[in-house]
Amino acid sequence: MQDMFEDLPPGLRRWLELAKIDLSPRHGQPTLARCIAALIVANAGSLIADAILVAIGTAIFPSTRGFAHFQPSDYGKLTIVGVTLACLSWPIVTRFTSEPRWVFLRLAVLVTLCLWLPDLWIRVHGEISEGAAVLMAMALAIALIACSTLVRVIPIGRLD
Repeated sequence: MQDMFEDLPPGLRRWLELAKIDLSPRHGQPTLARCIAALIVANAGSLIADAILVAIGTAIFPSTRGFAHFQPSDYGKLTIVGVTLACLSWPIVTRFTSEPRWVFLRLAVLVTLCLWLPDLWIRVHGEISEGAAVLMAMALAIALIACSTLVRVIPIGRLD
């Protein structure tokens, strides 16, 4: 841990160490061109995955046909916002840790679990269970596509 954390309470320093927040990246930062390319690829892949999962969901669960949240205008906006935020967060994560892949993966898991809460909420409030399950599968697919795209299309470079 860097000297800048020496004045922090030991418990907080330990949490920062466990989270691998050290403010000492050992790598170069991603380029803007690669960030834009990853944004396009991750959004396209996620929207395609959404459409495929909706098609599979409605084929397997006929009761979900006409499910309001399966409209491209509904899930598309949320997908684009979520993937864009993920793409913006990767360069930020690379700045505050020397282990960006480790941190980013754990953040993606945490965010995906949080994104499942609205799906569970709509289920508890009377929506179709199968529809909520497909929405949860969509969130998981988006996370997998976005994370793998970001770490592959926007690799972190070595510091010279």
